[in-house]
Amino acid sequence: MMDEAPVELSPRFTRMYAKRGRPSIAPEKLLRALLLQVLYTIRSERQLMEQLDYNLLYRWFVGLNMDDPTWDVTVFTKNRERLLKLNIAQAMFQKVLEQARAQSLLSEEHFTVDGTLIEAWAGQKSFQRRDRPSKLPAGGSSNPTVNFHGEKRSNQTHQSTTDAEAMLYRKSGGSESKLSYLGHVLMENRNGLVVDTRLTRATGTAERDAGLEMAARIPGGTRRVTLGGDKNYDTHDFVNKLREAAVTPHVAQNQHAHRSSAIDARTTRHAGYAISQRKRKRVEEIFGWIKTTAGLRKTRHRGKRRVGWMFPFAAAAYNLVRMRNLAQATT
Repeated sequence: MMDEAPVELSPRFTRMYAKRGRPSIAPEKLLRALLLQVLYTIRSERQLMEQLDYNLLYRWFVGLNMDDPTWDVTVFTKNRERLLKLNIAQAMFQKVLEQARAQSLLSEEHFTVDGTLIEAWAGQKSFQRRDRPSKLPAGGSSNPTVNFHGEKRSNQTHQSTTDAEAMLYRKSGGSESKLSYLGHVLMENRNGLVVDTRLTRATGTAERDAGLEMAARIPGGTRRVTLGGDKNYDTHDFVNKLREAAVTPHVAQNQHAHRSSAIDARTTRHAGYAISQRKRKRVEEIFGWIKTTAGLRKTRHRGKRRVGWMFPFAAAAYNLVRMRNLAQATT
């Protein structure tokens, strides 16, 4: 599968490099090396270069001969920036998706949307007031003790000095607030493959906004599509906008004493609603793999642009693994 995707991206790769100058890292090899980092949970690009130096399996997959020198980690990072500028991760995600569609692995009618918290590469001590950054205690320590007790901190008045685009956010009422981003996926319900992704700043409405944006990109057909989701999506505004877009909302009902659900018996009485509620839980497998194996529980990159590059790349890697497993199950 990895032999097919880079070949189709070859015209883009040609525009990345000048015809003059020193030879650089081939983009096909660069993509394969980054895929290895995701598949085998290699925590840094420096460690990736070290393992490429002695691991023959990795060398074979990337396309290096036994006696070829490995790349300097700084050169590797600079070349990765070129992939970022041309949004190669999203292009590769689409090429992998085309392979899945050619094998009839995708449902064109039933989908699930959900979002997950991705912790930013920034500490709580970096979250300081915008108008007057905190003065660190004297003593020369690189990790001084700072007491935030009694200080009200919010995204309106504070900002991280490490990653300015990360926002203080908590997923639920009983959890702690962290500097984070939100990653969103649209999953098809037949085989649990990712068909669309978004990475946004962490706000209270980001999940529903990204859900509507991804729902609008679902290809239209002769039959009405369904979209499952958890209770966070059960708002009248979200449900009404889905119905206006000819998408049947199959989100879980948020039933509390002081809240009325936007989903009524017109939807819940159908057998398809119960199936969507059962299928939607598979999206947690995607997030679990992306966070543990792909290493995005706490991102290694700073800024929405870089984190937003890695998220669809990790989703493409998940699809490759899932497609491999599905192919093995049928043989």
